[in-house]
Amino acid sequence: MTNVMNAATHGQHEPQRQDKQAIAEAFGRAARHYDKAAAFQRQVGHLLLDKLPVVTPAGTRALDLGCGTGYFSEQLLHRGYQVCAADLSLQMLQQAEMRCGQAASYLEADAENLPIDDNQFDIAFTSLALQWCDDLSVPLKELKRVVKPGGLMLFSTLADGSLFELSRAWQQVDQYQHVNEFLSQKAIKLALAQAGCPNVGLEFTPITMHYTTAVELMKDLKGIGATHLQQERKAGLAGRKTIQALESAYDEFRDENGQLPATYQVCFGVIIND
Repeated sequence: MTNVMNAATHGQHEPQRQDKQAIAEAFGRAARHYDKAAAFQRQVGHLLLDKLPVVTPAGTRALDLGCGTGYFSEQLLHRGYQVCAADLSLQMLQQAEMRCGQAASYLEADAENLPIDDNQFDIAFTSLALQWCDDLSVPLKELKRVVKPGGLMLFSTLADGSLFELSRAWQQVDQYQHVNEFLSQKAIKLALAQAGCPNVGLEFTPITMHYTTAVELMKDLKGIGATHLQQERKAGLAGRKTIQALESAYDEFRDENGQLPATYQVCFGVIIND
């Protein structure tokens, strides 16, 4: 890549670094095919984008944290922002640069340890990235640090109850965990308080996607790189009998249109930096 800066990883414990590497690798494997499976991500990101000011003053600097393939970096560029696209995955950044070219700058970075000086950006935008962090307050503190006083921080993340249909179906198949656990509304509000973000507007919105089969949903989750579990799970791929049992269990949720719902509980946050 032409101008990707590399994040330092000093000061991190080895298990955490390995965990971050596993997340980066999962998204890296998905990078080339990510956009085909990213309908939900697009929908959430556009809802978050709608919360930005309509008018963009010249020279307004925006950080797109967890930029993925650069889709929303491009949207921010179209709105007149000077964009830094940042992601944990180098492969994602390569896709972002293919999309946005020299119009943006690119940074390989861990949201919990941003290699960025204080007060560099007017706006930070991060959609469906912070749920991969162990402690939500940490990346929020980092965003607060790199955004100028009076600037805006916009984020979306997943909350407790996301993919409950898939989780309940798996519970009927085996005792292993197959779906990530997400923070409760109370825990998200606590993280904001711990990060020193009192001036925040929060919305919790359920968004339901529809699939023909459970396997179709899981292919989407794999296609967007969302296959890394923070918690322990059974190793190896599911066999045919296991998948058949999952489809049978998930079938209980099938709606009147013959579709299987996958419901996400999405938290939208708009923070005015003090």
